[in-house]
Amino acid sequence: MATSLNFTATQVSTQPPELCLRRSSFKSKLSSPRRPKFVSFAVNSTEPSSPEPANPEIDLEFIAPRAGDDGSYPVERARAISGEKLLRNIMLDNKIELYATYGKVMNCGGGGSCGTCIVEIIDGKDLLNERTNTELRYLKKKPESWRLACQTIVGNKENSGKVVVQRIPQWKK
Repeated sequence: MATSLNFTATQVSTQPPELCLRRSSFKSKLSSPRRPKFVSFAVNSTEPSSPEPANPEIDLEFIAPRAGDDGSYPVERARAISGEKLLRNIMLDNKIELYATYGKVMNCGGGGSCGTCIVEIIDGKDLLNERTNTELRYLKKKPESWRLACQTIVGNKENSGKVVVQRIPQWKK
């Protein structure tokens, strides 16, 4: 819950020490009382304020690459603040399988130099950034809906909606 802070000035005396060193005698003597100095400091008061505007969120659905025992494709869900994360990081943070067997061992760690984090965007392409030069190089012979998760920014800090992602589309047959 957001709260506003109201500050009240209060006076504090910072009295100098009673002993001082006089240059003429080099002895410690009691000095005459000096006029107190005043310093202001803030006191915190918690009063409710109007809520801050919420960041737009993107809902994501990740469709498994293979059907389950009942013949349906399992779906995992996640939510992300628009424009803050790469698709790869959202999947890893939510423990959603991203890589095929080879990619688990031989991926580049998100540098865009291996092509093992391929996903297919089923719905919500308009909520993602445009293909990067890296993606254009690695995916030039692949369908337009295929993306590299390590190069795909989810949202643009202003939009919200739903993105449906097919994981490991090369397994889909």
